[in-house]
Amino acid sequence: MVVLAASIVSKSGKVLVSRQFVDMSRMRIEGLLAAFPKLIGTGKQHTYVETENVRYVYQPIEALYLLLVTNKQSNILEDLETLRLLSKLVPEYSMSLDEEGICKTAFELIFAFDEVISLGHKENVTVAQVKQYCEMESHEEKLHKLVLQSKINETKDVMKRKASEIDKSKIEKNRGDKGGFMSLQSMGSGRIESKFSDMSISSSEGGFGSGSGFGLTTDVDSFSSKSKGRQPSSAAAPPKGLGMKLGKTQRTNQFLESLKAEGEVILDEVQPKAGLSKSAAPPPTDPITLTVEEKLNVTLRRDGGMNNFDVQGQLSLQILNQDDGLIQVQIETGGNPGILFKTHPNMNKELFANENILGLKDPNRPFPTGDAAGVGLLKWRMQSADESMVPLTINCWPSVSGNETYVSIEYEASSFFDLRNVVISVPLPALREAPSVRQIDGEWRYDSRNSILEWSILLIDNSNRSGSMEFVVPPADSSAFFPISVRFSAASTYSDLKVANVLPLRGGPPPKFSQRTQLVTENYQVV
Repeated sequence: MVVLAASIVSKSGKVLVSRQFVDMSRMRIEGLLAAFPKLIGTGKQHTYVETENVRYVYQPIEALYLLLVTNKQSNILEDLETLRLLSKLVPEYSMSLDEEGICKTAFELIFAFDEVISLGHKENVTVAQVKQYCEMESHEEKLHKLVLQSKINETKDVMKRKASEIDKSKIEKNRGDKGGFMSLQSMGSGRIESKFSDMSISSSEGGFGSGSGFGLTTDVDSFSSKSKGRQPSSAAAPPKGLGMKLGKTQRTNQFLESLKAEGEVILDEVQPKAGLSKSAAPPPTDPITLTVEEKLNVTLRRDGGMNNFDVQGQLSLQILNQDDGLIQVQIETGGNPGILFKTHPNMNKELFANENILGLKDPNRPFPTGDAAGVGLLKWRMQSADESMVPLTINCWPSVSGNETYVSIEYEASSFFDLRNVVISVPLPALREAPSVRQIDGEWRYDSRNSILEWSILLIDNSNRSGSMEFVVPPADSSAFFPISVRFSAASTYSDLKVANVLPLRGGPPPKFSQRTQLVTENYQVV
C-alpha cells in the first residue's frame, strides 16, 4: 500500500488541503487532482476510480470530497480503512465542513494526516492517539518561550535601572544648579535675605534615602542672597547670621515642610535597621531554646582537590524567663575524633569532661536571660583534608565551539546531608542578553546587573544526589566562569551534637525546651 497524497477538494474541483507523502512535482499533483472531478460518474455507488497509473479512493463529506490518491498496486481494503480513519479526524479539527472551515484548520489537518500516514503507509493509530500526539508539548517551543520571557524581564530591569539613573542625575543637577535643595526665589512671593555659613548637610546612617542605595554628603559654604522685596514667612527662613545644621530639630522640620509645600522632592533620612541583611530566625516560643549551628568554609579547586575545609560550630542557650535560669544542659556528642570542643570560661570544665554536662562554675548563679542572640555555651572546630567530607562538589566544563561557549556544570552531593535551598552562582562575562540554558535540573535566574547565573535546587536528597546544567554564551575565556559560589543549609551537622536533657538545679520536673540544629555555608567557593 502506497498512498501518494491525501486531499480535501470541493465538488467543483477546488483543492482546499493536500498532503503529499512521496516526492512528486507540483504540476503532477495539480494535474491528478484536476482530473478527479471529471472521472466521477453520476448515479454510481462506487467509492474509487482508477486510471492507467493511479487509483482515487474517495468519500463525500457534505459538499466536499475526502480523497486518497494511491498507486494501482495498493491494497484497496487498507486504503478504505485509512480513508475511514481520516474521515473521523476531519470533523475533530474542523468545526464546519465547508471551504472556510477547512481552510482555517488546514495546518491542523495536515499534522493529523502526518500522524496517520508515514511515507505512504498507514500507521496503527486511533483517533484518540492522533489527537494526543498533536497536542503534546514541544520542548523546543517551551524553551523558546522561556528564553523570550527572560529577554523581556531583562529589558524591564535595564529600563528600570536607566530610569533610576536619569532620576538621580536630575536630582544631582538640580542640587548643583540651585545651591543644594531648591531655588530660593521660589519661596514666597518676594526674595529672601539670608546667609547660610558653613551649612553642613550630612547623614551618619547611609545618607539621605539610604534605603534607596546611595548616600549623600554635601557641604555648602557661605551661601547668600541679597534682599529685594518683602520678607518671607518665619517658617521658611532662619534668623539672619545664624548657622543651621539640618538634623532632627523642629526648625529643620519646618524648613523641610516649606520645601515640600513648594513642590520640591525631599528624601527623608532612613535609619537602616540592624539585622536586615541576615535571615532572621523565628522568635522562640518555648521557655528554653538551644541552638546548634555550624558554619562551613570550603574552597575547592576547579581541576579537582581541596584548598580549605573548616567547620566552626556553637551551642547557644536562650532563656525567656529568669525563673528558668538555674539549669544545667546535658548533651550527647557524635563521637567525631576530628572535632575539638571548647567550653565558655564560666563553664565547669570538669563537669563537662566527665559527664558531658554544661553548667556554670557557680551553681547558684543563673544563666542570663533576654539575650535575643542567646548565650554561647560551647564552641568547636573541625578541619580536614579529606575530600569525602565535602557535602557538595561542583564540576564546571567550559568549551568553545565556533562562535559559542558551551558550559556544562554538574553537582554531586554526599549522602551524609540533605541540602536545602541550594544556590550555585556562576559568574559570567558581560552579556548583552541572558544566556541560553539548554538543560537544567532545577531552576535558573540571570542577574544582569552583576552578570551572574544562579542555579537553584530547592532540595537535594536521595532522589537527586547528582544533577547538571548546560548553557551557551558568546566566546569567553574559561577563567571568566570562576569563582563559583555556593549557598545551602542542612538540618544535620558534622558534630551530630544533641541536647539530651535540661536538668533543673532547684529540683522538680525538667523544664520544657526545644532544640534547633542547622548547618549553613559561610564561604563556599570553587576557584
